[in-house]
Amino acid sequence: MLLSLENIELYYDHVYALKGVSLNLAEGETVALIGANGAGKSSILRAITGLRKPRAGMITYRGDRIDGKSPAEIVKMGIAMVPEGRRVFPLMSVKDNLLMGAFTRSDKAGIARSLDAVLTRFPRLKERYGQQAGTLSGGEQQMMVIGRALMAAPKLLLLDEPSLGIAPKLVQDIARAIVAISRDEGVSVLLVEQNSRMALSISARAYALSTGTVALSGASKDLMHDPRIKAAYLGGDI
Repeated sequence: MLLSLENIELYYDHVYALKGVSLNLAEGETVALIGANGAGKSSILRAITGLRKPRAGMITYRGDRIDGKSPAEIVKMGIAMVPEGRRVFPLMSVKDNLLMGAFTRSDKAGIARSLDAVLTRFPRLKERYGQQAGTLSGGEQQMMVIGRALMAAPKLLLLDEPSLGIAPKLVQDIARAIVAISRDEGVSVLLVEQNSRMALSISARAYALSTGTVALSGASKDLMHDPRIKAAYLGGDI
């Protein structure tokens, strides 16, 4: 198993965000976390990346325990996160934003190959290579921050609400890119999404969260047609 969370409890001050959450993700797999705002989806990503230390439970990555490690150590182990809200460096060029993702690497030839692969994957970024990141559209910025994460050469990519605030057509482009990244580069993906329809359509398995706990889990194709998921997250019949 690539990633495993066992009975994770996480609090903000005295208010719990996660209560006994367990989940896992295999090598090369795409797994979705769906649920409403405040369900605990982003808190799971913060716990994995070391931004928040769990009060109880254990997180392992490739058999090594990582809860308690620093965010920098976790990045070096092969875990990259694309945060909610894009968080670009607006006055820096697309090129420099992308290269920021390779800050832990020293292999110049490998960095050049990664950069070429990102620009091939996202041709819009190649067109805007020297442009300031703050002048890009929301969808283009999202492509850029995914590309920036890929510059770290991760084995596990954590995506926090990549469709948020993006035009519907570009959401489709980003969804296709996520599928291609997993398929072509062998990168495992943990996808946090409120757009449950999109998340279930591109993932192998999913966990539905409710107020800090796992309410349902299973194969995404089965959850897509589960009446409880349809009623809570998909707006009825699909």
